[in-house]
Amino acid sequence: MQKLTSKQENILDAIRVFVEQSKENPTSYRLQKHLEGQGQRDSLKSVTQVVDALEKKELIKRDENRRIYIVKNDSYNNLGNIFSIPLYGLASCGEALAYAQDNVDGYLQISKSLFRQSEPANLFAVKALGDSMDKENIGDGDYVVFEKYESQDDLEGKIVVAVINGMATIKRFKKVSKGVIGLFPNSKNKTHQPIFIHETDTFVIAGVFKRVLPVKYVSL
Repeated sequence: MQKLTSKQENILDAIRVFVEQSKENPTSYRLQKHLEGQGQRDSLKSVTQVVDALEKKELIKRDENRRIYIVKNDSYNNLGNIFSIPLYGLASCGEALAYAQDNVDGYLQISKSLFRQSEPANLFAVKALGDSMDKENIGDGDYVVFEKYESQDDLEGKIVVAVINGMATIKRFKKVSKGVIGLFPNSKNKTHQPIFIHETDTFVIAGVFKRVLPVKYVSL
């Protein structure tokens, strides 16, 4: 069993997620940019050092163009790195669909390495339905992980799951004018339109987007 540092686990998981989402293998530079896009401030030197260490452990390999490939083996395992988060109903990427916070449909098994900046107890997932957020890589049937929104932090420009009259939808939050909020799609399908609500309306921002877990890669 290989013993990995938390940094090595994080980079190895990041490589796996990059390959799954992009359908290509990253260089250290591309990997560093991917991590930066996830809000992690790892320098290129730091990422390269971890990649070198993983290669020495024979967990990855690189080709002549320095693209990184995960070596398929069972030489390490860390079950303590896995936790469960609740899966709540459906959240549409089109029109809002039923959502019930008290109705848990199941649990997803998640690696802590994917959510190092979040408290596991504050995470939950919904299953996306529709294609109105496909430009954000949120596809029909994917699991989308959110962090519970319980603060006064600014939501401007963030992807949220909003519950309006008991119906949930995944959209990008923007303030349109004084008192008016727009929930905007981002889709190749031009038929999708934003939802406009007033700040005095009855609605709840249930969570703020953390990560997409493509359905075919999720273990229930």
